[in-house]
Amino acid sequence: MAARRPVLATSLDAAYDSTKFYEAWRSVIQRYGIYNPYTGRGAIKGLLPHGPHNLWDILATPILKQTGSYEQASYAIQDTPDVVQQHYGRFLPQDKAALAAKILNQVWEAA
Repeated sequence: MAARRPVLATSLDAAYDSTKFYEAWRSVIQRYGIYNPYTGRGAIKGLLPHGPHNLWDILATPILKQTGSYEQASYAIQDTPDVVQQHYGRFLPQDKAALAAKILNQVWEAA
């Protein structure tokens, strides 16, 4: 039977505030998410330590690039289209021509 790691108790209160949640998130990502080539443990090669706020980026950016819709991206991150436009709008303008070309190619292939 493998030896267990001791649980580190830094607080007697189990409730999470934003700081404690962020620290717990980073700890889990560092321990289980980041691939370590020396031990062979970890889920994702090349993953860097990050906080939970990065999930918004991971969800909103590809949806915005694929659809061009602030509204659909806002559904993914549970926020308003205005907030998505304000924070992620920089990802759309350079891709508008590519998005239009992709849609037109799909239309022409179907015909």
